[in-house]
Amino acid sequence: MSLSVRYAFLPHTDPEASLAFYRDVLGFTVSNDVGYEDMRWITLDPPSTAEGASVTSLVLEPPACDPTISEEERRTILELIAKGSYASLTLAVDDLDAFFEKVEAAGAEVVQEPIDQEYGVRDCAFRDPAGNLLRVNEAG
Repeated sequence: MSLSVRYAFLPHTDPEASLAFYRDVLGFTVSNDVGYEDMRWITLDPPSTAEGASVTSLVLEPPACDPTISEEERRTILELIAKGSYASLTLAVDDLDAFFEKVEAAGAEVVQEPIDQEYGVRDCAFRDPAGNLLRVNEAG
């Protein structure tokens, strides 16, 4: 039996800004873009996906779209997203310094410049247009 992660979800507050960041800056490819009423779900695949390989896709989803939550809960979720405290994702790249320079030059909010961590990982961190925290580890 094999088990894999198929989708990871991150909220977006501006689908066009998030799409431009993940597609144009990070190099993800759009595999699905679905709208319903005033909401939009965008499914993205990582740029280095080998043909036929198992892939974890990223789904950018409307925040707080669950119809069972209250308006107060919805406001709280949106506040947490804006603070960068609601969701996060860790990516891996071969060349962390080159990646950092590319993303920084694109205007992303830098949370942490590349650093060698005590626990043996070299990484950096950014926020996406919605405020989600993206940690990026150097693979290897």
